[in-house]
Amino acid sequence: MTSPSDNKPSPLPPGMAERLDGLMQERFVTASGPGGQNVNKVATAVQLRVNIFALGLAPDVYQRLKEAAGSRLNKDGELVIQAREQRTQEANRNAARKRMVEMVEQAHIRPRKRARTRVNRVGKKKRLEAKKNRSAVKKNRGKVERDSF
Repeated sequence: MTSPSDNKPSPLPPGMAERLDGLMQERFVTASGPGGQNVNKVATAVQLRVNIFALGLAPDVYQRLKEAAGSRLNKDGELVIQAREQRTQEANRNAARKRMVEMVEQAHIRPRKRARTRVNRVGKKKRLEAKKNRSAVKKNRGKVERDSF
C-alpha cells in the first residue's frame, strides 16, 4: 500500500496488506480540541484497532512492531491508532489507516547490523599521543607556589 509517487516497493509480504485491511476495526468517537460546535456534535475522530496476533507475523517482525507500538499496544494484543487531526471522518480514517500500514511496513524492515570499525596503527598512535599531551596540560595546572615568582 504505497502511494503512486513512491518508487519503492512495499516491504510487506504478499497478501499482508489485504489481511491487515480485513482485521482492522474502526470506531468513531467525538474528538477534542478546536472545531467549534462541529467537534461536539459529530464523531469525526477514529480509533483503529488491529489484533497483531491475528496478523501471523514472524517472531522478529512481531518484536519490532511491539517495540514501535509502545503504549499503543494494549494487553489484549490490539494495536490502537487514533486519528483526530482532520475535520472529517474520511480524512481521519485515511490518516489512521496510513499510519497503521506504515508502522507494520517499518516492522518488516530488518535493521542493518553495524559494521565494527578498527583503528589502524597510525590512528592509535595519534590518539595515545593526544592523550599524553592532554594529560601533561592537566598535570601542569594547579596551585602556584609563592616562591616561584
